[in-house]
Amino acid sequence: MQIFDYSVIAVQLFAADSKPPAGPLELLITYFPMVLIVVAAWFLLYRPERERMRKQRELLNDVKKNDRVITASGIVGTVSNVDREQDRIVLKVDESSNTKITFTLASINRVLTDSDDEKAASAGA
Repeated sequence: MQIFDYSVIAVQLFAADSKPPAGPLELLITYFPMVLIVVAAWFLLYRPERERMRKQRELLNDVKKNDRVITASGIVGTVSNVDREQDRIVLKVDESSNTKITFTLASINRVLTDSDDEKAASAGA
């Protein structure tokens, strides 16, 4: 009895699927939303991240001695030495005691400008 039931179901499935194959226009209409989603995801997610990484690379290539920088951990200091071969940067964090800390170049978050220094000084006062 079960074999008969399965064969009836199979015949019904094959009979229901007897429409002609989809044409190129129907395939385009079917897959266009998926392609649109992939393109939108690229513009919204991948492209901005790539642009941010490019700017970070430029920032790290432009870092030089005596620049004021802030690290990813929030330490503010003045660049004392940059060793690009070893991927190291030495920051002077305290002028009075001449305290220096060594970081990797990738830990530099941004270079502070004069206006950033003025904002920090006014916030601390």
